[in-house]
Amino acid sequence: MKKSWNEKLADDKDLPRVFEITGKAIKRFGTGTMVIPAPREVDALMKRVPKGRVTTINELRSALATIHKAGQGCPITTGIFSWIAAHAAAETEASGARRVTPYWRTLKNGGEVNSKYPGGLEKICKQLEAEGHHIQRKGNRAFVVDFEKRLLTCDRLAAAPSRQRVARRSQSTNPNRTAKRRPNPQARKPALRS
Repeated sequence: MKKSWNEKLADDKDLPRVFEITGKAIKRFGTGTMVIPAPREVDALMKRVPKGRVTTINELRSALATIHKAGQGCPITTGIFSWIAAHAAAETEASGARRVTPYWRTLKNGGEVNSKYPGGLEKICKQLEAEGHHIQRKGNRAFVVDFEKRLLTCDRLAAAPSRQRVARRSQSTNPNRTAKRRPNPQARKPALRS
């Protein structure tokens, strides 16, 4: 039976893994260490990009390298896992969920819109334009104009806590927060007179 996109996203495959670059890989990637991230790590970083901002695959790679104290993040698996995260988000959205990973905010390098994400180029461009970005078309490609001005860099990606942790933290540590109480239905009923 074929796995769903969400099952693929949840399959960590014994990752993340940091390793020393050796052999023929040195010619392609240079020396040092590289991290192969887990799919859910890439998804978690993509979720950190707020409305009105964008990031790139290279920024995700750099953030993963920072988090794992590696020289670089694997370009191949980071790209594949962002694609899986995008399709898992579309699958979740199709099942009725309202909050999904904002995959349209993760661009290719150079600010190019990733046409391989769910919905294709037209849908992703509309989502980005709805968030205030300007799109420039070049043939069958599209780019976010001045994306650098709204770029969420690796430093912020690696340091930013996830939305879920922020929400949990604000609920548990805010002393001024009062718990919402349901009204007691018995308290509203007038006393019976006999």
